[in-house]
Amino acid sequence: MSKSNEAPSLMMVPEHIIDQVSEEVGAEEKGYDEALAALKKEQPIVLAYLFSESFEVFSQKEREYLLFLVMVVYQSVRKCRSVEPVGAEALESAEEKNWSMMEGVKAKRFRDRLDVFFEGYPQEDLLAFAEDSLIDADAEDTELVLKESREPLFIILKSLIDCFTVRSF
Repeated sequence: MSKSNEAPSLMMVPEHIIDQVSEEVGAEEKGYDEALAALKKEQPIVLAYLFSESFEVFSQKEREYLLFLVMVVYQSVRKCRSVEPVGAEALESAEEKNWSMMEGVKAKRFRDRLDVFFEGYPQEDLLAFAEDSLIDADAEDTELVLKESREPLFIILKSLIDCFTVRSF
């Protein structure tokens, strides 16, 4: 086997892993605390990002839900391979790229606006998890996620998925 300078490809994180991790993180306090501790220790830039001033535009419920979703995504990827610490530059670059993609979308419905992100994307199940989680939270009429917050929350999640699963930006 020859070595290459290309980033190793990451197998797609399957839906059953995401579901399992979601149950583990959400079912009991111990699972949540362990996932938060891992994120804090292994991804300090991500945690600082999630608690930065720019997130104050979201409600407390939205920020807590976003943290839960990020922990599920991170733990799911970790079950499939090691994850490099995310740097601020990589996160900023991913977010800019994703907002640029969103700017070109003309569709009105949230689900239709996200189609551009799924085309050829290697982590389709993680994206579907993010999309479904935001739509379900809004549909349940719990005011967990406001309609206005779904798009920016999706971009945040997509950017983090990119950083957790792509070696270079």
